[in-house]
Amino acid sequence: MRKCTESRRMCGKIDRWTGCPQKGIDGMINIWEVNETNKMVEQENLDVRTITIGISLLECIDSDLKKLNENIYNRITTVAKDLAAVGEKIENEYGIPIVNKRISVTPIALVGGAACKTPEDFATIADTLDRAAKAVGANLIGGYSALVSKGMTKADEMLIHSIPMALCRTERVCSSVNLASTKTGINMDAVKLMGEILLELAEQSKDRDSADCMKLVVFCNAPDDNPFMAGAFHGVTEADAIINVGVSGPGVVKTALEKVRGENFEVLCETIKKTAFKVTRVGQLVAQEASRLLNIPFGIVDLSLAPTPAIGDSVADILCEIGLEYAGAPGTTAALAMLNDQVKKGGVMASSYVGGLSGAFIPVSEDQGMIDAVQAGAITLEKLEAMTCVCSVGLDMIAIPGDTKATTISGMIADEMALGMVNQKTTAARLIPVIGKGVGDTVEFGGLFGYAPIMPVNQFSCDAFINRGGRIPAPIHSFKN
Repeated sequence: MRKCTESRRMCGKIDRWTGCPQKGIDGMINIWEVNETNKMVEQENLDVRTITIGISLLECIDSDLKKLNENIYNRITTVAKDLAAVGEKIENEYGIPIVNKRISVTPIALVGGAACKTPEDFATIADTLDRAAKAVGANLIGGYSALVSKGMTKADEMLIHSIPMALCRTERVCSSVNLASTKTGINMDAVKLMGEILLELAEQSKDRDSADCMKLVVFCNAPDDNPFMAGAFHGVTEADAIINVGVSGPGVVKTALEKVRGENFEVLCETIKKTAFKVTRVGQLVAQEASRLLNIPFGIVDLSLAPTPAIGDSVADILCEIGLEYAGAPGTTAALAMLNDQVKKGGVMASSYVGGLSGAFIPVSEDQGMIDAVQAGAITLEKLEAMTCVCSVGLDMIAIPGDTKATTISGMIADEMALGMVNQKTTAARLIPVIGKGVGDTVEFGGLFGYAPIMPVNQFSCDAFINRGGRIPAPIHSFKN
């Protein structure tokens, strides 16, 4: 008995889930889990979608624009100088693919307010962010953002007006605008403006199928610690620097569900829960290791199921495995609600801190199963809207006809904002009006972004509604003081 005890002491603590001695970082990961992880990586498209370093730029603020840009560049290149190298080291050591290394920064509307007098001034900061991201090997940098859920400052307005210019002349900069929240309601002036800005951005990048629209997202209840683009920014409630990790495991969940076909919902839910636990453990491992190597505190693991265009790495395929002919069939919203809930229940047991968006993503162009469903006529924009009530994002990577009116786009955005506001959750819209293309056409974005069929949009007018201006008040259940 003493020998057994001694042996266990040397190996580490006993894992309460497996009964096996724990090994690895801080007793969190054991060898059995590592072997299982290897299988998930090799056969089931498991990857870490992103390691995102959040960096506060508040100390960079200066009234001189040139000095401000210098401060921002120096700050980012100092804090994130080892980001790419550490990501590669973790990949090589653990065999876990890390798709992107990313940076999020303090919303630039706050940082640039003292120095920027025109939208062009703000665009110079976007240039600086792009240069800094390239210098440290970051794939994307987010935070070219404004928070305007209740009202807009002059700086907010200037930044928003600068978005088309900024995104079209940079490669890695991503932009987001928070237009609404449960506590404040919906800023309809900002909603109207963003419909116009999105069309302007589409027009300026029409030679590339309006692809720059992929780098802009609008939010309700945007979280401060989201590691995913294009919506990531470093919230003002965060520390000087933080490590946030987003994992991706739709293929793993689908494979697990294949083994329980025909079983009841109890078995189904338990399987999703256990699988989400395993996927999130991988994120926890990577986050802890990145935090140690970069000497930056660990923030959160985002529990989101983020699909890719790869065959078998699809949230829509999970829904089909649950029992639907196509995503969009009757029962889709219920199946997605259950999936989302079980992912969260399993994930919260695997990590000390979870945050970000944490749920299933349903982007059309990034999910082959969703693309197939749209082409089969199983999914409409209205059905997607219903699905966003129970998942973590919203109308994500939706290609729409290039001749769609600005007010119609604003109406679609307003609907998404309302869903988030009333349901006390994060919702978003990333719409891509493809100039020169219409329903029946397909647009190719490439890489992680895949391709998308142009989806039809309701043609009835909402002009009078959008043009009212002002603010939709917060719902009564927001008043909890």
